[in-house]
Amino acid sequence: MSFHDEEAVQSSCLPVLETMFTPSEIEELFSLINHPASPRSGSEGSNRAVYSTYERRLRRMQSNRESAKRSRWRKKRHLENLTNQLNRQRIENRELKNRLCLIMHQNLLLSVENEHLRSESVILMSKLSDLYRKLDTMISQQIQL
Repeated sequence: MSFHDEEAVQSSCLPVLETMFTPSEIEELFSLINHPASPRSGSEGSNRAVYSTYERRLRRMQSNRESAKRSRWRKKRHLENLTNQLNRQRIENRELKNRLCLIMHQNLLLSVENEHLRSESVILMSKLSDLYRKLDTMISQQIQL
């Protein structure tokens, strides 16, 4: 396809291509169509034809090394994340234990105070009962007079 043919295609499809591709992207697409593909961009079959068995083995070994390196990196990141999570949970656990201890202490103080108030209530009820008896005695004496 010549340059003039490309212009004709571009101008005939301009409204559609304006919404999809920029002019530079269109030029790049045409250059890919017009120029032969490099050995690396071909199919697996063309790779076999271009590279020797030894080269393929070296490339595979390099690919395996890189894959193992990525795997070790992911494993390291995962371990770091788990370690960070463990540390956060230990801190949270310590804070919860401290809160529990404080609440138990407050509960003990309130229990002591409650017991004190109950005993005071018993004493006051006894005094009130005595006062009712005395009042009843006084009323009975008043009536008899």
